[in-house]
Amino acid sequence: MQIEKNKLKEAAFDLRFLLNRGYRKKGALQFVANKYVLNKDERNYLARSIFSDLISKKRQEKIIDISKIKDELLLVDGYNVLITVESLYNEDYDSIILCDDMVIRDLNAVFGKYKFNNATEMALNKILDLISLYAPSYTYFFFDSPVSFSGKLAGLTKKIMAGYNLSGNICLSKTVDTEIIRLSKLKNAVVATGDSVIIDKVDRIVDIPRYILENF
Repeated sequence: MQIEKNKLKEAAFDLRFLLNRGYRKKGALQFVANKYVLNKDERNYLARSIFSDLISKKRQEKIIDISKIKDELLLVDGYNVLITVESLYNEDYDSIILCDDMVIRDLNAVFGKYKFNNATEMALNKILDLISLYAPSYTYFFFDSPVSFSGKLAGLTKKIMAGYNLSGNICLSKTVDTEIIRLSKLKNAVVATGDSVIIDKVDRIVDIPRYILENF
């Protein structure tokens, strides 16, 4: 991924300026991308990391310390969390960014084309080890059923989860975002995700990849 840092910094400033003045993100991003002649990677960077000050503030207010998941229902956006942690183990540090809303995201995340790799099991162990330290009452992992190997991944997650003596289950769904949002409202659950759509519609989130990155 080739990104010119100085050009991107100026483009990010301009995009944030437009968003703060109420311009829709799609149009503002297109304008800025054309002005600075941004490539696909640079556009993706801006799309995933730059937000208006208002949106960033609202999202930051939803982020809770991971210690607060104790005795709470935890809903994990499986692919979203896993792929970011895998990038740490694959030493793909350039793709991992801290966004305006203070959430860690992976620029290379392509959920529909997921493949098992050497980091998969290590990443799952790290995620579940971290969760077990803070003892939620119950943990649901959600995986998108249309994605390749989702059944195999669900089985592996369940096996590792049992080894940590965690109460929980795995949910395969065609509508993961909808299910997480619905259940979070119904049960007042904490959600582990970096997905902007989900974050905007739930009350409390925890950024698992960020905790792992800070102690990696």
